[in-house]
Amino acid sequence: MPVAIIKDQIFLQHDPGEHHPEQPERLKRIYQRLEQPDLAEITTVLSPRAAIREELLWNHAPEYIDQIEATAGKIRVQLDPDTATSPDSYQAALKAVGAQFVGLEALFQGLCKAVFALVRPPGHHAEYDRAMGFCIFNNVALAAHYVLKRLQGKRVLIIDWDLHHGNGTQHAFYKSAEVLYFSVHQFPYYPGTGRAEEIGQGPGAGFNVNVPFPPGCGDKEYASAFRNILVPVAEQFSPDVILVSAGFDIYYADPLGGMSVTPVGIAYMTRVVKDLAEKLCQGRLLLTLEGGYNLQGLVECVSAVIFELFGRSIIPDDRLQELQNCPGLTEVELHIKELLKPYWRFVPRHD
Repeated sequence: MPVAIIKDQIFLQHDPGEHHPEQPERLKRIYQRLEQPDLAEITTVLSPRAAIREELLWNHAPEYIDQIEATAGKIRVQLDPDTATSPDSYQAALKAVGAQFVGLEALFQGLCKAVFALVRPPGHHAEYDRAMGFCIFNNVALAAHYVLKRLQGKRVLIIDWDLHHGNGTQHAFYKSAEVLYFSVHQFPYYPGTGRAEEIGQGPGAGFNVNVPFPPGCGDKEYASAFRNILVPVAEQFSPDVILVSAGFDIYYADPLGGMSVTPVGIAYMTRVVKDLAEKLCQGRLLLTLEGGYNLQGLVECVSAVIFELFGRSIIPDDRLQELQNCPGLTEVELHIKELLKPYWRFVPRHD
């Protein structure tokens, strides 16, 4: 079954300004790569729709939605020090959200098993009432709301492997047991949230899992966190769908990051997530583009994800064995497991 891609020219019209890292060229390069035969033959393209106000209100304040709508047609509006709009940004943001809903409908109708929404502006920093960190509306958080409110889903797993912690997504579900948020990110770093001790509140206690990595971590560390923390928690949570905030600023040469992940590491994480989806939720998996600012690295990583989703892996056998058998990060993983021990079972793995 082909991998479904969601793309649209409107996403190239959002322009936060000259020399801004989150530039339209990011998607232009990806879209050009998708036209090459090796990817074109294994993908099918879906078109997004615009989200409506009622849907945006699930996660954002009415006054904030009005503020963003008022930017339509204006040359430049600075929303925060890092986030600005251009004349078409409002429409792009509406369709970036609506792309989630189109992808989810396709998944729940059984039309495809994996969807990759290649959209911008990104979303995981967007808060209830303000833009942050290049993000306007919180695409993935609104996707989770859509599952719960429109598709009769009961449990949603969000995996965020962007370099930066998804503060907006964490805050949206911090007191909820319906959404399990798992984030692995560089720490301390922007936006300053994402400590391991941030595990949720009230009914949501234990349903917020942060893996704060120091700079320099690479394929082995990410593989270990996914195998030893994500997998056992996800299996016990048993979601109806898996959503991924897929940021590629963890790439080893990203200008905004300090991590050392390669496309092979990205492919391995994709494999773990795909296997979880196959085991737990009939393969239903929706990935959404977040960060990634080295243009060549971004293209390589997105391609690695698509190939892995289709089953045409780029991971060499020796690297696969290495990533599956690398020892855990004792200090980081033991601390997280100790914090989560009241909520989840962790047993030694022998695979």
